[in-house]
Amino acid sequence: MSPSNTTEEVVQGPPPITPGGTYSIQTVSVGCKIYIRRPTSGGEFEERLAEILSIRDKPVNPYASRNKDIKQEDSDGSPANPADKWEYFVHWDTFNKRLDEWVPGSRLILSRDLEWPRPKASPVKKPPPTDKKAAPGKAPRTSSQNLLKKATSNAAFAGSPAPTPSFGGFSASPSPAPTPSLKRKLPHDEEEEEEEEEPQDDEDADAEGEMDVDGEGETETFDLSLTEPAPETEVPPPPQSAFSKEQEIEKLRTSGSMTQSISEIARVKNLNRLQIGKHEVDAWYFSPYPKEYAHLPILYICEFCLSFFPSPMMLSRHRLRCTLLHPPGNEIYRCEEISFYEIDGKRQLTWCRNLSLLSKCFLDHKTLYYDVTPFMYYVMCQRDSTGCHIIGYFSKEKESADSYNVACILTLPQHQRGGYGKLLIEFSYELSKKEGKLGSPEKPLSDLGLLGYRSYWADTILELLMSLEPDGEMSIDDIAQRTSITHADVTNTCATLGLFKHYKGSHIICLNEAVVARYEKARTKRKRRIKPEHLRWKPPVFTRDQLRFGF
Repeated sequence: MSPSNTTEEVVQGPPPITPGGTYSIQTVSVGCKIYIRRPTSGGEFEERLAEILSIRDKPVNPYASRNKDIKQEDSDGSPANPADKWEYFVHWDTFNKRLDEWVPGSRLILSRDLEWPRPKASPVKKPPPTDKKAAPGKAPRTSSQNLLKKATSNAAFAGSPAPTPSFGGFSASPSPAPTPSLKRKLPHDEEEEEEEEEPQDDEDADAEGEMDVDGEGETETFDLSLTEPAPETEVPPPPQSAFSKEQEIEKLRTSGSMTQSISEIARVKNLNRLQIGKHEVDAWYFSPYPKEYAHLPILYICEFCLSFFPSPMMLSRHRLRCTLLHPPGNEIYRCEEISFYEIDGKRQLTWCRNLSLLSKCFLDHKTLYYDVTPFMYYVMCQRDSTGCHIIGYFSKEKESADSYNVACILTLPQHQRGGYGKLLIEFSYELSKKEGKLGSPEKPLSDLGLLGYRSYWADTILELLMSLEPDGEMSIDDIAQRTSITHADVTNTCATLGLFKHYKGSHIICLNEAVVARYEKARTKRKRRIKPEHLRWKPPVFTRDQLRFGF
């Protein structure tokens, strides 16, 4: 990173506030915070502060029944409430991101204060140090290398008025477009990157279960028809990110939630609800389904082949032709009503891609959707007379350089809080025992995934220690070899539970009454377990062609 490009942003005072009753709904724009009525579990409404992330015209569902729309619309086709012709995607203050949702304009409380985004001063560049020399063999970047970025940055500043309300790319009324053709970004989208040379050897993994901290997938649209860009002296400096790259990476890897990045390109959820079999669930996060299916009231998914359809009629027609009654792989485990199927991402491309798209609705940190060939998928199903219904799954790299035994793991929301998450984790470690390896999940984990793994590690280690004789001894290495949990995970779990005691100049593992009581309580709740004798599986061996990545 070039020291001459280091900048600082100075925040100027508190955010400006417009008193309630002095503004209209047209004044509300992206980035504002306003009080909105939110339904509670008791059927009433509460007034809660929320941030506006995007604004759009009320979408028209071409697949909806006309009889339902007549009740909500006047004879001229307009909504009964004029404010409902706009919808606002909001993030509820102090709430988890998975609760973000689209709300109609009639739920905005215009009688309460409107909080505008906090103003920021222009970035001030630090003077370059005089005692440092440029790296040998690396020429300084010239202004011509950034010509397109400077030109498009100037066009963006000229074409987006600051004080007028912005409707997030879905303008309710036509507005004059800037002269050059430029893709306009919302305030919650990625801000312009710093004009500095990025290191070429930075290779953060873009795998399932790990967030793409480098911002891959975020694109800038340049107009190559720009004939004469503005002079360099007149181009305003692009807005800078509030965090440096190192700080943002550290925050993403250490925080419990994977949504801390202010440059998240997919902050706006594009799906509302999903119908999977007899279950109907809310989508939690953005998922890159085709744009034709975005913002439908309900997206219908075949629970066996995971194909998606915009209307129930299309789904019913598909079910007449779809003959699949279980995941398209080999059944490697069957006990009672639970089955596990092993699926090769290279052989079942479409099914695994559909599974990745579905799981992205509930995993905010997941960045891999289509390149599924390097992974094996292990899908847990519940059998009944109609077929094998998917409960959850985990993916695993065919060859992991870091000995990860899980790349991405998910229990579908309709089956959560039923003990299936621990069952998936336990099954992944049973596979590691068959391989004779120690395993650990790929980092960073999601917030719910971290809770599940911590609980499984604690229960498994305590169960092993409780099975010892009163005078028995067991080391960290013994625990790791018998459970296939890595030494680091065993040590961290024991330290968290307070099992380490200092005795006669060395550390020993000692169980106290609180830990024993916790184990007994967890043991009574844990009803489902994996029975290794029902596992019919050998570690797959892959050739060089089978390990080749890509499509």
